[in-house]
Amino acid sequence: MNIKDKVIVVTGAAQGLGQQIAHRLGSLGGKIALMDINRDKLEQVKLTLEEKNIHCQCFAANVTDEAEVVDGFNAVANEFGRVDALVNNAGIIRDQFLNKTNRNGEIESLTLSNWQSVIDVNLTGVFLCAREASRIMIENKSPGAIVNISSISRAGNMGQSNYSAAKSGVVALTVTWAKELARYGIRVGAIAPGFIQTDMTDSIKPEMLRHIEASIPLARMGQPDEIAHTVQFILENDYFSGRLIEIDGGLRI
Repeated sequence: MNIKDKVIVVTGAAQGLGQQIAHRLGSLGGKIALMDINRDKLEQVKLTLEEKNIHCQCFAANVTDEAEVVDGFNAVANEFGRVDALVNNAGIIRDQFLNKTNRNGEIESLTLSNWQSVIDVNLTGVFLCAREASRIMIENKSPGAIVNISSISRAGNMGQSNYSAAKSGVVALTVTWAKELARYGIRVGAIAPGFIQTDMTDSIKPEMLRHIEASIPLARMGQPDEIAHTVQFILENDYFSGRLIEIDGGLRI
């Protein structure tokens, strides 16, 4: 896929990885549909990108709400005439051990609300957005590509039952959809980032960050544009489908 003039939806585009992915793909001439639940932040990102002559529009939608996702993708198709690619990036974390005793000896359990909210955004949201993006591609009889953002935590990580389950599911969906959608010329790939320096990781305590960096063979956290560069590779390589690329500095959880 030649990214120039292609219509690319980026979810979770209001900050972090999503914003950087939108910037890189837009700088290559892509027409970017910025999608996020936070309209105010989306508008700020839009202004920033437009200052760099990137063609983009905002589409506020909660990826866990089926009606909003359907309306959002229909709005993208109405605005741009088509959808050529989707980067399924929206995600949240609500870390908590399955069961853990606190200082008082009381057991604190992973709450159903923390479980469900992560599954809703990181797995169901990926499903809904991919369904709608591919539907529009099929209706228009145009080939396309979907890039799902998984995580190194897909293999299982302490305190992340919900996140690990969702990100593992994303990889399975990637393989499944690559097989199902190939007949329509739609490719599906996934990326599993390691520890990337974003707003999400900025909330980690400094001593924990130092411990994390020491465990990474390359001895540093990844940068958002290194993930964005990988998104670019998947979109541009027309023989890539049904596979996962790990971008983690050599770290294996």
